[in-house]
Amino acid sequence: MKAIVWHGKEDVRCDNVPDPKIEDQRNLIIKVTSTAICGSDLHLYDLYVPAMMPGDVLGHEPMGEVVEVGSQVTKFKKGDKVVVPFTIVCGQCWFCQKQFYSCCDTTNRDKEKAAAMMGHAPAGLYGYSHLTGAYQGGQAQYLQVWHADASVVKVPNEIPDEKVLFLSDAFPTGYFAAEQAGIEPGDTVAVWGCGPVGQFAIRSAWMLGAGRVIAIDNVPERLQMARDGKAETVNFEEVTVYDRLQEMTKGRGADRVIDAVGCEAHYAGYIDAVLDKAKTLVGQPVDRAHALREAIMCCRKAGTVSVVGVYANFPDKFPMGAFMNKGLQMRAAQTHMQRLTQPLLDKVLKGEFDPSFVITHRLPIEEGPAAYRTFRDKKDNCIKVVLKPWAN
Repeated sequence: MKAIVWHGKEDVRCDNVPDPKIEDQRNLIIKVTSTAICGSDLHLYDLYVPAMMPGDVLGHEPMGEVVEVGSQVTKFKKGDKVVVPFTIVCGQCWFCQKQFYSCCDTTNRDKEKAAAMMGHAPAGLYGYSHLTGAYQGGQAQYLQVWHADASVVKVPNEIPDEKVLFLSDAFPTGYFAAEQAGIEPGDTVAVWGCGPVGQFAIRSAWMLGAGRVIAIDNVPERLQMARDGKAETVNFEEVTVYDRLQEMTKGRGADRVIDAVGCEAHYAGYIDAVLDKAKTLVGQPVDRAHALREAIMCCRKAGTVSVVGVYANFPDKFPMGAFMNKGLQMRAAQTHMQRLTQPLLDKVLKGEFDPSFVITHRLPIEEGPAAYRTFRDKKDNCIKVVLKPWAN
């Protein structure tokens, strides 16, 4: 089959690789009909996430048609249309029973590596390094889907892929970012990063009762999409974000702040960002955490910082003094996907929300490597790429 394969930093290729085979009778094989490139895939492309190996198949936002079913699968049959959340869960461990699905205790096959860096291992994830189980990803023509009964969501065969594809990650993650921010009616919510997750966080903040949403980015088309979602916008290349937010909130700060950027913040000219970049250029494992630092500084006293941007290493210069003395709370996680996929699918099926608005590029899988570069470099007005593995 054709698949997008990691070969090294800034080196991904469309290769021919062996078709998957069922390795556990709780699993499925799907024919992938649509798959996407996620902003967090760029952290693999740029090698901010360690423990990648040449030959790893990328991708964690797939959906498709069930073509083979393990003997212990009870909820799915051949021909079903399914969306595959990026988190692999068992449904039975203590964390799954508490609905902390991204903390599943059994599905990370390389948990020793992750525990050495993090203290404990998160759940297994598709296509996201040997820190999260070394599972082959979904930017491919076929995918083995693990623990299907516990992990996967069935969707109507007649619904277009693009309306439900982002239930695999970006839509629930944006919603989760807003949910864990603890938004109260009328709150001012500031969102750092206007990529797809940020766009969904903006719209989810409105769903959860925000009175005002302010979006921070520097890419014109992303800022316009945020405005289309009724957010006010701040271009960090034109103003100092802290000063502007102080003006906009009359000195109080945003009630809730969301970091939808993660470990590759691109903030030219700020001294902390310059130092971060210098360290990464000489191979030091330092996340570029300017967005998180700035969000903490801009959050009002006794406010909440919600983090869904991916971090993988050890950010320097964390403003602990501001965090403690302002009485902030921080909530962060990989999204507990299986708690959210069905409720958000219901919103889509009722016509209350259509996530497909973020798509800017639809390409055959052979064009995936070039699409990574375009997406990373923010060229050609690229906000979200959907790959079609079977397109001619």
